[in-house]
This record gives sequence, C-alpha cells and structure tokens, in this order.
Amino acid sequence: MVTATFRFYEELNDFLPPAMRGRDWSCPCARAATVKHMIEALGVPHTEVELILVNGQSCGFDRVLADGDRVSVYPTFEALDVTPLLRVRPAPLRVTRFVADAHLGGLAALLRLTGYDTLYDNHFDDREIEAIAAREGRIVLTRDRELLKRGSITHGCCVRALKPQAQLREIFARLDLRRQARPFSLCLSCNVPLRAASSDEVAGRVPPAVLERHERFSTCEACRRVFWEGSHWRRMRALVDSLMLPEGTASAPADG
Repeated sequence: MVTATFRFYEELNDFLPPAMRGRDWSCPCARAATVKHMIEALGVPHTEVELILVNGQSCGFDRVLADGDRVSVYPTFEALDVTPLLRVRPAPLRVTRFVADAHLGGLAALLRLTGYDTLYDNHFDDREIEAIAAREGRIVLTRDRELLKRGSITHGCCVRALKPQAQLREIFARLDLRRQARPFSLCLSCNVPLRAASSDEVAGRVPPAVLERHERFSTCEACRRVFWEGSHWRRMRALVDSLMLPEGTASAPADG
C-alpha cells in the first residue's frame, strides 16, 4: 500500500470536506496512482490546479506517487509569477475564449458584453462541451466539478458565485480578464462581432423616438438586432466600468 500526505491551499479547500481543509493529512493511494488521479479522487478538478509540488519539487499530473510522498497542491497565483515552476499545463491558450454549461447562460451573455467569445447553448451536454473545448481551445465554465474532471479538458473554472454579475466579477478576477476586454463588440445573443450602423440603415428597425434621440448604432449581422446607448446600455456601461477599475479599487456592488 502506498500512503502519501496531501495539503491543498487557498480556494482548493472549498472542494474538500471540512476535516481536510487547511492542514496536512495522509491518504492511502492505489498502486501506480498518479498525482492527477489522487487529486481528482479527493474531489478537486484538475483544471483548478496551477502548481503541484511533490517533496518540494514541481511536477506534472502524470507523476506516479510513491510511499511517503508529500504533495502540496496550489490554485492560480494572482500576485506571484510561478511560470518557471509550472508543469501542469501542456501549453497556454493563445486566445481567451469560453464555453459555458447549461446553467451559466447569464454569465455567458455578460462575458460577451465585455467582448469575450463565449459559446453557450442550454442543450449542450457534457460530452459536447468537452469536445468543443478540446477542438477550439476554449476554457470550460461550469459549477459541476465532475465535468472539469474529464480527461481532455485542460482549462476550466468551477464557478462559485450564484448570480450572473457576481459570477462575472469572479471570473474577471480569477483570470485577470480586464486587460483584454473589448466591451460592446459582440452580440449578446449570437456571439458574433457587431458593426457600426447608420441611422438610415436602422430606420424601421428601432422605435422612431430612439431614432430621433440617438446617432450611434451598432447591429448584428446574424440576428439583425440593433443596439444603441439607451438606459440599458448605461447600466451595462456602469458594470463594465467597475470591472475595469484597478485591483483594490472600490466598485459598485454585484447583484444579490
């Protein structure tokens, strides 16, 4: 029998029973068990892990555990560059884009609002999400930790917050999305780029009062929706502006 000692750090403890949080504890392991196998057997999705140290040395998920090993498991580091140590990711994603599961439609729309390509369909099943993520290099967003344990998913986030705006703030903070955001560049419904449209072009597609009060419009080539800077836009602009504030600056409260 192989016995290893584990300790999980920071928010990874959210996935563990209370008795195992924030301390070292020993665990029997199957023979030839890998680090990844044991981490997920203990309830933590591999996509939540950024750094693994076994006996003080960085290793990958495929490290086979030996009797007496001490395993330290860390989430994403927000303030410390540990890039030279990392061995758990095969390669970084060149473009930040997402696929969201059926329970995160509100989050998907808000990510599109900030300019992030986000696929969402409430009919996607787990196998389809896994296939899309692998084929298109997308980050999986879900509240289902079992989905994130699927073998071909290399990048994903288990979303903790319950309401869409709080979820958006969580993902922005965890993945440092502020720098690459391009607000109001994608259709919230279709996830395709918007283009500028003239007043003449949108005449008949918006209420006459809107046409009189506004000069700037954008439209979606897929669904032909027209967008303008009305009261709803101003509310969304306030949300986006709060996300763009430097870290540590006070912002408007999230919904709920």
